[in-house]
Amino acid sequence: MSDQLHPVVADVLSEIRQRSAATRQAYLARMQRQAQQHPPKRSLSCGNLAHAWAAEAPDERAGLSDKARPHFGIVSAYNDVLSAHQPYQHYPQRLREFARQLGVSVQVAGGVAAMCDGVTQGQPGMDLSLFSRDAIALNTAVALSHNTFDGALLLGICDKIVPGMLMGALSFGHLPAQFIPSGPMPSGLSNKEKHQVRQAYAEGKASEAELMAAEQASYHSPGTCTFYGTANSNQVLLEIMGLQLPGSSFVPPETPWRHRLTQAGLERLKARSGQGLALYQFIDEAAIVNAMVVLLASGGSTNHTMHLVAIAACAGIHIHWQDFARLSAVVPLLARVYPNGKADVNDWHEAGGTPVLFAGLYEAGMLCESPDLPPEEQLQSRLLQAQDSANGLQWQRPLPATRNPEVLRLPAQPFESTGGLKLLEGNLGRAIAKVSAVAPEQRKIVAPARVFTSQEAVQQAFNQGEFTGDVVVVVRFQGPSANGMPELHKLTPVLGVLQDRGHAVALLTDGRMSGASGKVLAAIQCCPEAINGGMLAQLHDGDVIEIDANQARLNVQLDEQTLAARSAAVFDDAEEAGMTLGRSLFAPFREHVNEAEQGAMSIGAQLSLPK
Repeated sequence: MSDQLHPVVADVLSEIRQRSAATRQAYLARMQRQAQQHPPKRSLSCGNLAHAWAAEAPDERAGLSDKARPHFGIVSAYNDVLSAHQPYQHYPQRLREFARQLGVSVQVAGGVAAMCDGVTQGQPGMDLSLFSRDAIALNTAVALSHNTFDGALLLGICDKIVPGMLMGALSFGHLPAQFIPSGPMPSGLSNKEKHQVRQAYAEGKASEAELMAAEQASYHSPGTCTFYGTANSNQVLLEIMGLQLPGSSFVPPETPWRHRLTQAGLERLKARSGQGLALYQFIDEAAIVNAMVVLLASGGSTNHTMHLVAIAACAGIHIHWQDFARLSAVVPLLARVYPNGKADVNDWHEAGGTPVLFAGLYEAGMLCESPDLPPEEQLQSRLLQAQDSANGLQWQRPLPATRNPEVLRLPAQPFESTGGLKLLEGNLGRAIAKVSAVAPEQRKIVAPARVFTSQEAVQQAFNQGEFTGDVVVVVRFQGPSANGMPELHKLTPVLGVLQDRGHAVALLTDGRMSGASGKVLAAIQCCPEAINGGMLAQLHDGDVIEIDANQARLNVQLDEQTLAARSAAVFDDAEEAGMTLGRSLFAPFREHVNEAEQGAMSIGAQLSLPK
């Protein structure tokens, strides 16, 4: 490692520690009380334990009666709808077999809701997507509430599932926790070709049969989707935080190598349990800064500008978008994985993967050590790669070199000198822009606005030929308080077509884009959201909007008096929309949620954050 931490990274870490001092200390005190007052199994009665173990096999039940024997709870997000999670069907039995070999035991503690954003994109069900994260946190807490477990095995990969599981597990932060991945599907039709077919279909130049064939050639088997969206960003962040084995994220499903890594994950949890290492020791201020650095260096998902805020809050740590902005100014972009490039995560893995990415950042002084972890759990352990041998897995430091400089680079020769995300500010509020996939000449626009309140209205205007020049498409009332903050991924082909026609195009919204945000400049997650007094509610068609990702500006070219004199548009949420596909059940979430830059949280941890 370089002689010292990069000064900006050090300053951000120091400021986070200072602003979080009170809430972090309160969290740590609560975890220490839990460990002392509610040690797993030991505070339960014989009747409690008999209920927990009644369904276990007789030979297992006898071992479970030994309160000193490690017993781990599996929290699973298995279902058949998510391709990434389908392999989890057989993991509980597989983990039971591994556990017997290790002299420990495991038990399925519970399952969590797990929706597929790919299925719900552009559909009413997407209104539940972001709030499913908080529901998953609650599910995870319920699963672990039995207090019979010495640690948690978390089976989750995709978009809201990993953040939700981690948020829930942090309420049991006195226990160790380990995530177990299943790996990506093999590369199919390239993401670029798939996107081209989607655009052709949007223009009426491809049939529905051709579109279906392209989609099925892209999403074709069990495993994680291969583009670098939120699901795969989750995997990279778990690795740098030490909650998933190094280099394990992108090993294919149902292979001997994957099974060995699954067993090694259980071995790691057993070792940490024996050492008394708890989750709260891993998720500290340094871990959160490292996660932000790695997100920026890899061009990861914009969704983590909310998820990391929420995860940190659950550990008593207060971060905000300015932290991302300061780090982005000095963290180099080191990966080109779709939508930032042509490669997919399988190509990235072959190029050296996360160990090489982390090693480069480590040597450049971009990663922080966690002071409360023992030496064998410090950053050096995150840079290793598992090698097969006659004696089982051997962990080795990879060569600090990329096997494909078109996909992965070291900090000395980055793709760009700054990170993949930008914070935009101005008289329209604050918004996030993912610029790593946007061509440099298209990172600034000054153009008239077209204002909409739904994706469907944008699609209709496109179909009717209403976009004939440069335009900033404004889609308001898409924030968490309005409709649950769905991703607006349905707009991607439409906006891409307009840009390919030679128009300067951008999106401005208080909603989200997919983790696969692409080549069109998008100022998203605008705060305050329109329904809460945000300036997007003041905009009219024809207002000239400036979005400048280079200079971090977000403005409408109107004076303050003109803006102040305007009446704000009113959100018209028709009764039938509020009752669509289960959305009515999530009304309390919309009523209590905070802003996107505060994590878009609707559950208790938001109460501990400074206002």
